[in-house]
Amino acid sequence: MAANRRNGMHPSEPGLVGIVSGARVLPRMSLPTVATVVGAVAALYFGREIFLPIAIALLLTFALAPMVSALKRIGIPRLPAVIASVMGAFTVLALFSFVVATQVGELAQNIPLYQSNIVTKIRSLKETGVSGGIVARLSGVIERVGQELDRQETSQPAADQPRREPVPVEIIARERPLQVLQNLIGPLISPLASAGLIIVVVIFMLLEREDLRDRFIRLVGYGDLHRTTEALQDAGKRVGRYLLMQLVVNILYAIPITVGLWVLGIPNALLWGLLALALRFVPYIGPIIGALLPLFLALAVAPGWSLVLWTAGLFVVMEMITGNVVEPWLYGSRTGLSPLAIIVAAIFWTWLWGPLGLVLSTPLTVCLVVLGRHVPQFEFLDVLFGNEPVLELHARLYQRLLAGDPEEATDHAEEFLEEKYLFEFYDKVAIPALLLGEQDRVRGVMGDEQRRRVAASAQTVVANLEDSAREEAEEDEPAAAEPAPADEDKQAQGESEDDTELPDGTDMSVLCAGGRGELDDAAAAMLAQVLEVQGATVSKASFADLDPASIRRLELDAVDTVVVGFLNRDSVKHARFLVRRLKRAKSTLRVGIVFWSEDGGDKKTAVELANDINADFVAYDMVEAVLGALSSDPPVALKVAAKRRMRRRPRPARKAPLAAAK
Repeated sequence: MAANRRNGMHPSEPGLVGIVSGARVLPRMSLPTVATVVGAVAALYFGREIFLPIAIALLLTFALAPMVSALKRIGIPRLPAVIASVMGAFTVLALFSFVVATQVGELAQNIPLYQSNIVTKIRSLKETGVSGGIVARLSGVIERVGQELDRQETSQPAADQPRREPVPVEIIARERPLQVLQNLIGPLISPLASAGLIIVVVIFMLLEREDLRDRFIRLVGYGDLHRTTEALQDAGKRVGRYLLMQLVVNILYAIPITVGLWVLGIPNALLWGLLALALRFVPYIGPIIGALLPLFLALAVAPGWSLVLWTAGLFVVMEMITGNVVEPWLYGSRTGLSPLAIIVAAIFWTWLWGPLGLVLSTPLTVCLVVLGRHVPQFEFLDVLFGNEPVLELHARLYQRLLAGDPEEATDHAEEFLEEKYLFEFYDKVAIPALLLGEQDRVRGVMGDEQRRRVAASAQTVVANLEDSAREEAEEDEPAAAEPAPADEDKQAQGESEDDTELPDGTDMSVLCAGGRGELDDAAAAMLAQVLEVQGATVSKASFADLDPASIRRLELDAVDTVVVGFLNRDSVKHARFLVRRLKRAKSTLRVGIVFWSEDGGDKKTAVELANDINADFVAYDMVEAVLGALSSDPPVALKVAAKRRMRRRPRPARKAPLAAAK
């Protein structure tokens, strides 16, 4: 039973690497850092006319750089490759804008044709609604406001004022042809100039990309070339991959939307498909805006409500397929941003740069997160906006135990157990969490009430995982009869030669006890559950049961091995006395001591320590404890302490009494 369970860890498992390093601490922002952030935000806000085109050009450079590299690989020189890539991209954008403008103009001409359907639907809502409904109330308010405005306009002048007849006035505009041309072209100059500036900047950024990279490294990261180079590569890779994958996802989303709207008979289906493609670059609210406009048009086109429902169903189905199938397949969460960070970033960049800032919010925030990931002064950006957990698994578990929330702690444990075994969770997460509690107790920052709450919460987590332990034991029963794979098979399967199999505990009885406190009892309960999964008969005892007055009341007749655990490594003397008392209670008893540790211990030191305290074995982690508890080695005999002989001083000779001498 459970003979095929391994101690090896998957190197790619997130959250297990660096588990001993402790919780990630948010760096404290110094005054210069705060001043730098405030100054940068102010500069971006007041200089948006300058920085916005540069930001767009930078992102387009990230997006077009892979295309330029691909053209260079097939033999095209740099300058033609850059010009071809830029012209191709902006031609596509210009064609996109032209089609949208044409479709919008056509739609504007047909809007009056749908007026009767809109009025009919509003009347039907008003007639079917109750007298106190929302439509009736809104209609009443609008009617009262209109009546009040009419009353003010038609009010008669005072009697004492003579009535004046209105004088007709005719305005004749005399504009020169040059002025008319200026009025037409003036509004177009600003966007055309910005577009031309962006094109020029993109071309020069692509041509001088390596030189700009070297200059940036010389300015900000010459002292740490490795970190700066890694940051630049990470930023370029993340932003370029995000833009490319998002474009592919949006195209796969827009094509079925266009076809579906055309089949349903929605006018200008191409327009709504193109808008859906563009608006999905706006996080969260973009798809909603892209769906509202076709829904309003479906409301105006047909007199009934079926077309509205079909249109809404089309957008809902496509959004579910795209969000749950297409995006995880092609894109996933590769931006490195948390969902809340995307929303906050959208609000911030919209306030900073308007609608264009909303579109650019996600890629710009990705650059900030990469900056925080590689530059220590800006690490708070990665902590605030990144999607990676900022607390290690054991620190997060300890925080939940401190809060007295074993339910959430159990949820985290069950997520871990979806891919790992129970002993791995206890060894790499739960025991280190209890060690944090023991450290706080030793430092004096944890009171008795807190210690009991943490221990009780840990015991509750162990009880909640009882079903998982039972399922794990049942799953491993058929595998017990299978022979262990040979060394060649192990290497073929990618297993490590140092992996140790946990033995079968059938027909073995073990007593697990805490050493000196409630936290030790919780650790003993975890070890007991792992031994039960291995098939052993396990009983538990509290640290209070090991007192000199209570230890003889322990039922040790059917027990083969007693395992006592200590979270405090400075408990060697206490462990020595416990081993002596337990072996005196039963001479054939095997007694093992576990000094729980995050980084394990030296086996040679463990053997020497076991000889020193007269224990059968000394362990430092869950695997060593299970191996020692389920071992079939004979018990170590109790060493008899050598009795010290008291040296007697020679007695002085008695002097005879004076009378006798006489």
